[in-house]
Amino acid sequence: MNPAALELALKKQRLQIAGEALRADFGRHASGLRPTLAVADLAVDAGYWLSAHPQVVVATTVALLVAKPSRVWRWGRRAFLGWQAWRRLQDFLARPQASLSRGRPP
Repeated sequence: MNPAALELALKKQRLQIAGEALRADFGRHASGLRPTLAVADLAVDAGYWLSAHPQVVVATTVALLVAKPSRVWRWGRRAFLGWQAWRRLQDFLARPQASLSRGRPP
């Protein structure tokens, strides 16, 4: 084996080892994201399932609207108001953290 090929093989090996170390560090630092990523994976899987079975969505929607339209609208309104309240709460909780990170009192 000529010296240039040997040098390239050693460089490749060093880069592979460095890459393994970087992946291990990233895995250690990103461990707090694991629950969030699991929920995102579940949502993506649900989306795939729903796109493969659109008849379930249509049948459920039609059944709810035919059975009790007023109840569907009532629960839909409650869900929407709950979602708005959740977003406002998240915004409220994020404000003090942003001001603390800038070094100002809340």
